[in-house]
Amino acid sequence: MEFYAVNFSYIDNETFEERYVGVPEQGSDKLIPEGTPKPGTVNTVMRAASGMFGVYRIEEEAIAGNGKFTKFGTVSKSTTDSISNAVNYFKANAQHISSMVSMDNTDFMMDIRDLQGQCATLIGMTSAALKKPVLTQLAVLGGISIGGTINPIEELANVLQVARDAGANKILIPSNAKKQIVDVSDDLFVTFQIIFYNSPEDAVFKALGIE
Repeated sequence: MEFYAVNFSYIDNETFEERYVGVPEQGSDKLIPEGTPKPGTVNTVMRAASGMFGVYRIEEEAIAGNGKFTKFGTVSKSTTDSISNAVNYFKANAQHISSMVSMDNTDFMMDIRDLQGQCATLIGMTSAALKKPVLTQLAVLGGISIGGTINPIEELANVLQVARDAGANKILIPSNAKKQIVDVSDDLFVTFQIIFYNSPEDAVFKALGIE
């Protein structure tokens, strides 16, 4: 605890951007800690079977293979169906996101704990495939249909409160949620860097910090 307040960072020589780096020795009292996450790791906020909102983390890994997708963890049928939508969308649109992603020679493994298939699933697969981490302390909101339609967010104010309590300071949120911002208190809203996205591909680019 003597060095609890110490942070590690470096300056990118090309962009002059300061990037913070977490180390295994660092502890955190937040579910979404500071520091760059491992590629394929994405946090999201969603409603659990109990009806309460909670923070969930998915961890995905891309390995040499032939396009197989393997899911670890027991989830409900509706959750499995929702995840399948995101996976199928990724398979159909991966080349539109990045020409570096090839489904012909890559297998994906996903570790899930009571997680619905959100836009976070798509972002996690791309992050794992490209070996590129998402933005630090980011929470991804919003789900997608198999056709790429962005689903609305329920109770945005409650979702943002859970995200803040977990340690998120950046929120990736669909543009169709803008009309719900009036229900969010100013004190809560100003604690985040809000990043809006208009499509699943747009969500991926912004989550990975690609302009």
